[in-house]
Amino acid sequence: MSGPVRPQGVVNLADGEWHRLHPASPLLRGGLVFIAVIGFIIANLRERVIEIFLAIFAPESTAPIDAEYGEWQQDWANDPVGGIVVNGLVGWALLALAAVIIAVVIGFWLSWRMHTFRVTPEAVEVRSGILFRSHRSARLDRIQGINVNRPLFARLFGTAKLEISVAGQSANVQLAYLGSALADALRADVLRLASGARAERAQGAVAPAAGAVDGRADASSVVAPGVVAVPGTAQEPGAPAAAADAPAADGTGAGVPAVGAAGQRTPVSARAGALVTQRVDEFLAPELDPDLAPPESVVHLPLGRVIGSTLLGGSTIWAIILVAIIVVGVTTGQMWVLFSFVPAAIGLVSYTWSRITKSLRYSIAGTPDGVRIGHGLLSTGNQTIPPGRVHAVEATQWVFWRPFGWWSVRINVAGQSVSASGEAAQRTIVLPVGTAADVHRVLALLLPDAAAEVEALVDAGLVGRGDAGGFSVTPKRAAWLRPFSWKRIGLAETAGVAVIRRGALIRSLSLVPLARMQSVAVSVGPIERALDLATLRLHTVTGPVSALLPVADRTVAAALFERLAHEAIERAAIDTSHHWGAVPAPANETESLHVD
Repeated sequence: MSGPVRPQGVVNLADGEWHRLHPASPLLRGGLVFIAVIGFIIANLRERVIEIFLAIFAPESTAPIDAEYGEWQQDWANDPVGGIVVNGLVGWALLALAAVIIAVVIGFWLSWRMHTFRVTPEAVEVRSGILFRSHRSARLDRIQGINVNRPLFARLFGTAKLEISVAGQSANVQLAYLGSALADALRADVLRLASGARAERAQGAVAPAAGAVDGRADASSVVAPGVVAVPGTAQEPGAPAAAADAPAADGTGAGVPAVGAAGQRTPVSARAGALVTQRVDEFLAPELDPDLAPPESVVHLPLGRVIGSTLLGGSTIWAIILVAIIVVGVTTGQMWVLFSFVPAAIGLVSYTWSRITKSLRYSIAGTPDGVRIGHGLLSTGNQTIPPGRVHAVEATQWVFWRPFGWWSVRINVAGQSVSASGEAAQRTIVLPVGTAADVHRVLALLLPDAAAEVEALVDAGLVGRGDAGGFSVTPKRAAWLRPFSWKRIGLAETAGVAVIRRGALIRSLSLVPLARMQSVAVSVGPIERALDLATLRLHTVTGPVSALLPVADRTVAAALFERLAHEAIERAAIDTSHHWGAVPAPANETESLHVD
């Protein structure tokens, strides 16, 4: 369990050996906080800092300042710098400052040195901690998705944060930070391991490996010593040039050769220029690698649609209310309103701006490893959701979006909750705003096994009423409980997917793969009993999607309960979507979405 750490320079991070993170990881994780603390200290000592600069550049103005702050000279609480100078403790203060800096540097180095990880055919393991050691293990068969985030400051170092989403409470595993190219390669390797594909491909590679004739192996099968060949990675046989130029395991010097063709070391200035050029190329490169999916799969959400949908969302109502309260409070002399509601207004503006920026450069595409969703302008992020990990899908339309035909799509995935952090909640939104045609394509990506059958129900589910599309009919007496939406409420089932439509002000269409449904329940309240109605609920993992049939005839609800319960058991028994890589995929398996 405490094996040696693989030396730097390897490319394959999924070889079962222990590896370290990028050397800048401690700075990116905790160094920014340290810088913020220094800034806070300087801000609280700004008077003394101003006095020092005035004494240097404007000596004639120091007399009034000394007279004003003379009484603070001995007050350590108000002016510790003055107390140090007056008491002749400058040398000791500098020594203490040097000791703190050295301790911080040593702490950062130890933090990086003691933080290692490895990827085995069964799990992803992470060891960390200096005084208190921890060892976490995430089983590959429990992986729900992998997210790669590149905050703006991390992109300056050419690094990325890889987060492995695992089913369970607070079970996610983070690798912060890795070289940007290494994070993408490791994501692909972990997903292939989780799919069960590597075992079959390794068996298939035995025959070519035995094809050596007269002791001479085929050139395409030559692999560098100590490097495990993994299909689709930089170290795959047949691509030695790519492996030679691949970044080191610590992420330093990515793509920047240190030695020239003649064996002479490249000048530092040339390497620095190449590094700067590489960083600029990374910032200008598309968020989605064209090699992962066709170029047309990159989605371009029009800026006008992004802004318009955000301004026409529910936050607009709150903005109008807050502005009205502030205006009334100021005009009536109730100045306390400024302290109570202005911060809320600032927070609302920040939320609106965040939604707009996170919808820029949005992309969604079907890849051999699963559905890949990316977003962001300066700080980018993307997630890959393997097949068989989506527990529920919901397309919703806010009433103000109806004239434009806009919809948003959210999902339930194990390990991600609607009550989680803002970043985690953002990952449940797979389509921020799109047309009905976009909804069709996204559903085909998320539910590929039933795409053709579900396609026939989508239009009737989005805007239909009554028995259109084969949905169950809600009796007219349900209008006592749902006066505006009772005609839209209905359920249909096809190809192992339950489809529920409902809502008037907010139209919604929920789809639940029965193979991943947790349970089904029928409830009858006193009013429903009097009206001979019932409520049907399909339970899935926690998330923003609630698969609920609010009202239905009691007899119909009981029949649906029996049918869905039996269908779920049968579908779960034959479901093999979690081993998506074990079956060879056709050449045209990659689906894509393009939003005009």
